[in-house]
Amino acid sequence: MLPLPDAVAAAFDDLLPRALAEDVGAGDVTTLATVPAGRRAAARFLAKEDGVLAGLAVAERVFAAVDDGLAVTWDAADGAAVTSGTVFGRVEGAARAILTAERLALNLMQRMSGIATAARRMAEAARPAVVLDTRKTAPGLRALDKWAVALGGARNHRTGLFDMVLVKDNHVDAAGGVEAALRGVHAYLDAHRLDLPVEVEARTLEEVDEVLRLADQGLRVDRLLLDNMARPAPGGLDTTLLAEAVRRVGGRMETEASGNVTLETVGALATTGVDFISSGALTHSVRALDVSLKITLA
Repeated sequence: MLPLPDAVAAAFDDLLPRALAEDVGAGDVTTLATVPAGRRAAARFLAKEDGVLAGLAVAERVFAAVDDGLAVTWDAADGAAVTSGTVFGRVEGAARAILTAERLALNLMQRMSGIATAARRMAEAARPAVVLDTRKTAPGLRALDKWAVALGGARNHRTGLFDMVLVKDNHVDAAGGVEAALRGVHAYLDAHRLDLPVEVEARTLEEVDEVLRLADQGLRVDRLLLDNMARPAPGGLDTTLLAEAVRRVGGRMETEASGNVTLETVGALATTGVDFISSGALTHSVRALDVSLKITLA
């Protein structure tokens, strides 16, 4: 079993009591009414479709929080690929506790496994470009969403608004242009003695040229975000503009493509030579992996 990263564990420790309170409330009345106290049971985790597992360590913590006497065992690990019909784990102990913990454990595992599955498929289709996630995560679940992305084989981008400077179109427009925005970034980082990576969005080839000119003048730009430069076209995706932007950069800084990124389009984006491809769909449009828990009497 892969341990949860410290940041993920801390976030989940904060989330878990609230999630249980939301689901269980004053008590699982159906289970209390139907299942005799002291009854023992066992249950099997079953994958009902092919995919990548994620959230096993999280589910284990859910069962432990409901009843630390429950015994959870796994036949697979977080990040493992499974096929439909695979039994990948078991939980044994008090029947009431298993039933009370079941839905929260499955909800988290299904969401995380869906994200990991999408990340694995997109990362494989994009090689040699690297697929990144975004901040388009479910509020309160970002740490889990991003851990699932990493388990799937894609890479995490920034965690939040605090760990890098990402100058996007609205920042450029509100600042009065690309140059005003970048000079403001330079002054802010210098005044606060911050060493943070700087990424700036360009929407046109003219903005690409402007960013390159400013970088040549000594303004820090670590990565250029090429947004919506690949456009839908009959029969596929027109990547001409994106490819030209990458050509103009010429390896002077990292490049990242965004917009119109799906499993079907990511391969075409990668052919332009872009270094990174970011996809909000990994987390904002996740389809849960179908995983079930079937209980039997012990």
